[in-house]
Amino acid sequence: MDSIWIPLAAVISFGTAALLGKWMIPFLHRLNFGQTIRESGPTWHKKKNGTPTMGGFLFIVGIILAMAVCIPLYYKQSGEDSLILSMGTKVLGGLMMACGFGLIGFFDDYIKVVKKRNLGLNVRQKLVLQFLVAGAYLYSLYRAGSGSRMLVPLFGSVDWGIWYWAVSLFGIVGMVNAVNFTDGIDGLNASVTFFAAVSFLVIAGILRLEPVGIFASAVAGGCLGFLVWNFHPAKVFMGDTGSLFLGGAVCALGFALNLPVLILLIGVIYLCEICSVVLQVVYFKATHGKRLFKMSPIHHHFELCGWSEVKICAVFSLVTILCGGAAVLLVYFGL
Repeated sequence: MDSIWIPLAAVISFGTAALLGKWMIPFLHRLNFGQTIRESGPTWHKKKNGTPTMGGFLFIVGIILAMAVCIPLYYKQSGEDSLILSMGTKVLGGLMMACGFGLIGFFDDYIKVVKKRNLGLNVRQKLVLQFLVAGAYLYSLYRAGSGSRMLVPLFGSVDWGIWYWAVSLFGIVGMVNAVNFTDGIDGLNASVTFFAAVSFLVIAGILRLEPVGIFASAVAGGCLGFLVWNFHPAKVFMGDTGSLFLGGAVCALGFALNLPVLILLIGVIYLCEICSVVLQVVYFKATHGKRLFKMSPIHHHFELCGWSEVKICAVFSLVTILCGGAAVLLVYFGL
């Protein structure tokens, strides 16, 4: 992939997110759209109370703008090849799915801000809306001609039959919430997702799927631009608006490559986060009040063990780099 559209997408997304923060953060302050820190969290997080939330709009706007500029220019340069158009449908459908999840997050954040409490939509409301968005995306793939076959490194193309759609539906909703749980300390979610997006970008290059590379590049650039404002000490939080959008984007990248199985490897940090929450709840109930971790999600456990927020971001990012590298090698040698 030797065109300029991939680096251009990264530059547009990064620049938009970074520059938009100079206007949007003061705007959120004026609206009093501040985060209410939950009482059960680490006590030192109380000083973050009132930090503006819904900052996910910084990279959402950047990613959408980058896609709006680069995808049409790419198609104009590449022509109307049916394979290219099919891939574009997957990519744009994935972007719409991410926006749908981001909209759910916005509703959740808005309720939190208006109610001035750290609770928004209830669990049932969130799940119903999330299943609707994921289902609509999968239906769009079906209508676009996508079958039940997916690529699995070392095994080639595998037909999952009807299970493909059922597993995909629950897998998308689960992973989106896993990415949401990863948001809890300064810079963590954006850092991890930046390296996840870079991994998908490299895989898209190996498979020569440039529209997916443009999307991955836009996501990586948006996360990096957001980190200008979100790295410790954070001046803005992404909120559920941003974390649910990123969850949708990560899933969309995996499905656009027809390698959703690699989401599990590249997104191992997300899985650790959500599994720590599930294990904590199960263990707490089974032992009548004992805790498996000092606190969940697991990044808070490490905080209570004395790790700084910067150290957690660095270690979790390194794990993502290593797992992303393993995924790249699996694709390069295993397909």
